[in-house]
Amino acid sequence: MARVIFTDLELKNAFKSLSDEDPIKKALKRAFEDIENNFRIGRPVTKDVHNKKGIKMVLEKYGVNNLRIYNLPSAWRLIYSVSRDQIQVIAIILDWMPHKEYEKLFK
Repeated sequence: MARVIFTDLELKNAFKSLSDEDPIKKALKRAFEDIENNFRIGRPVTKDVHNKKGIKMVLEKYGVNNLRIYNLPSAWRLIYSVSRDQIQVIAIILDWMPHKEYEKLFK
């Protein structure tokens, strides 16, 4: 079981500011539950694409060495990283974005 946290307060506040009726917020809540139950549920970004400009920027920006992608409805994507604390696995929510923005990461 993993504990899900946001990478920073700005991202957490962006999530909180979404309307409870917003389909993306509902999908994010479902994604967080899925990740808490199985942190490997998202597909890993393989090491061979870590040198892509956009992916490299995300890795450096957040100081992480792994990324996982969780598909949301309407072609949105949730990007998260997994880290191990001494006692528990922590899934760190880095960002969510529409598919067009997500595709730019791989260029």
